[in-house]
Amino acid sequence: MAEKSIDHAFTANNLTSAASDPTYAGALSFMRRRFTKDVTGADTVVWGIPFDAATSNRPGARFGPQAIRRASAIFDNDPQYPFDIDLFSRMPVIDYGDCRLDYGNHWQTPATIEREASAILSSANYLLTLGGDHFITWPLLKAHVAKHGPLALVQFDAHQDTWFDDDKRIDHGSFVGRAVHEGLIDPARSIQIGIRTHAPEDCGIRILFGYELEEMSAAQVAETIIRHVGDMPAYLTFDIDCLDPAFAPGTGTPVAGGPSSAKVLSILQRLGPLNICGSDVVEVAPAYDHADVTAIAGATIAMYMLGLRARRLRAR
Repeated sequence: MAEKSIDHAFTANNLTSAASDPTYAGALSFMRRRFTKDVTGADTVVWGIPFDAATSNRPGARFGPQAIRRASAIFDNDPQYPFDIDLFSRMPVIDYGDCRLDYGNHWQTPATIEREASAILSSANYLLTLGGDHFITWPLLKAHVAKHGPLALVQFDAHQDTWFDDDKRIDHGSFVGRAVHEGLIDPARSIQIGIRTHAPEDCGIRILFGYELEEMSAAQVAETIIRHVGDMPAYLTFDIDCLDPAFAPGTGTPVAGGPSSAKVLSILQRLGPLNICGSDVVEVAPAYDHADVTAIAGATIAMYMLGLRARRLRAR
């Protein structure tokens, strides 16, 4: 054990080193990556936004980043399934910690998120964000568009999030409509997967409803996404309520009739051809969870996002 260390999040010698912490101990950064505000040398940054004041049903997603980090400890430093590589050997990753928000002044939240995300993206190439409710994706899109230009949105969700918006609301159910109206995303190249509710408008975005996912294979779903988005730079957002409540009970607005975690992961791992410029996992609310089922799903989805990034870097 002499060569082993503990609390790799603080004791790591470099950004590509493997951790040796037991899964049940040690500092809980995401996948044991170094906790630091210094982005120097990092390709990818993992960042938490503990915000849920935009929630329309059950609150609690402010605890999502903590829960996802805790669940990610199960990933030791063996090659990660199904990517069969050490994700970090050629992809330096840090955990930037959380965004500091003033809980008494929610009107300041969007600008705070956008400002800090922009600062991270001025140095890093890729930002993976852990939410928080789905409102956070709007300021994140603004920061990513400033770097990459208008994006295609690839959204896994039970809800369209295109409800009425007066451009002032702090609302997790209207951010997509606002992003379309502001020109942040191209609706003709954007797609929503797993939708199981109706909204007044679809904003011209392609929808794969929940029943369609049930009838299609994972390969067919992935092919549909890739063909629709094409080579346009894309932002990947995953609302954990896309999953059926049997696989993700710990969320604010669960909707029956969704896909299994196995099917969604099979879809995600096939999205390598997409030019994904940034991503997030949102709406994990651990107070409603059981045995960390939802947090484990969220952490695994986030790991797959890193896996897609690692594969893309290796293919260059």
